[in-house]
Amino acid sequence: MNLYSFLIYCFVVTFSPGPSNIVILSSVQHSGMKKTLRYIAGASVAFFLLIAASVVLGQLLSSSMPIILWILRIVGCLFMLYLTYQVYTMDVSRSGSNQTASFASGFLMQFLNPKVVLFTLTVIPSYVMPYYTAGSVISAFVVVVSLIGLSAYMTWAVCGSLFQGIMQKYRRTTNTILALFLLYSAIVVSGIPELIKG
Repeated sequence: MNLYSFLIYCFVVTFSPGPSNIVILSSVQHSGMKKTLRYIAGASVAFFLLIAASVVLGQLLSSSMPIILWILRIVGCLFMLYLTYQVYTMDVSRSGSNQTASFASGFLMQFLNPKVVLFTLTVIPSYVMPYYTAGSVISAFVVVVSLIGLSAYMTWAVCGSLFQGIMQKYRRTTNTILALFLLYSAIVVSGIPELIKG
């Protein structure tokens, strides 16, 4: 097993901007760190469950992946559009920001985010299972990947907290930029760019 390649893959996917990370950044701005921790807890639990599921269902999921991916794209795109609206209107609706920062929202986002689903369904079966079969070793890798994901979410939350003053000073601009990033993510997830390319 190439441990270096495995770790690079884990860090690049979890720390790169994506819907969950953008929502964390925005939630810290509007709801504060304490409430955003609920979202992070939900996202982290779902992340762990998805990785564990990939170990248990590895072969079964890989054979039905095209159907699962198509469904995830549609549902994920719709959910991201909903989050785009919430992020864009956060300064107008305080209750919207509280919903975005909830445990349930963080949990659901992970199951509807194709980036996370594809990563979690491939990382252990591709990098670990071909080389290790012992349950304890595979479980250790599941925990390691989960901790890498949690550290990524916390990094985004800390950055949001550090830059909270600037983000609140330019609230409309910040919300617009974050909403546009989520909108872009929703378009990419939908598969429209692939259809256009043919």
